[in-house]
Amino acid sequence: MKTLFTQPPRVNAGLFFLRLAGSLLLLHVHGLPKILHFSEELTRIEDPFGLGPMMSLLPAILAEVVCPIFIILGWGTRLACLPIIAVLLVAMLVVHPGWSIAEGQFGWLLLIIFTTLALTGPGGWRLGASAQQEVRHGAG
Repeated sequence: MKTLFTQPPRVNAGLFFLRLAGSLLLLHVHGLPKILHFSEELTRIEDPFGLGPMMSLLPAILAEVVCPIFIILGWGTRLACLPIIAVLLVAMLVVHPGWSIAEGQFGWLLLIIFTTLALTGPGGWRLGASAQQEVRHGAG
């Protein structure tokens, strides 16, 4: 008999797919270009709070490179989602407030993905999870 805190394998598979797909998209589309073209990015990144380009780019790299790696592995998933959510909210509400839903749909969809993961956690399919932990703690 299943307890309230266990998850069926398909839920774990779904959360793993959400973690993997969302993180790889964020990493590929936004994160890697910031690292591979760092100097160029410094000249074109928006600076919505007037802190300078470096202080705008470094949090973006944290959110778009480091955090997705942790999320893929399932390590500190809920915590790793928070910088991503913050950067996405700044981008959508402060940097691009005039964008229509159609223009900002990729950002809004990423926000939905990472907010969902922040609420649910990584699921049972994560690096370092044992079957015992999954039964005892559910999503983790």
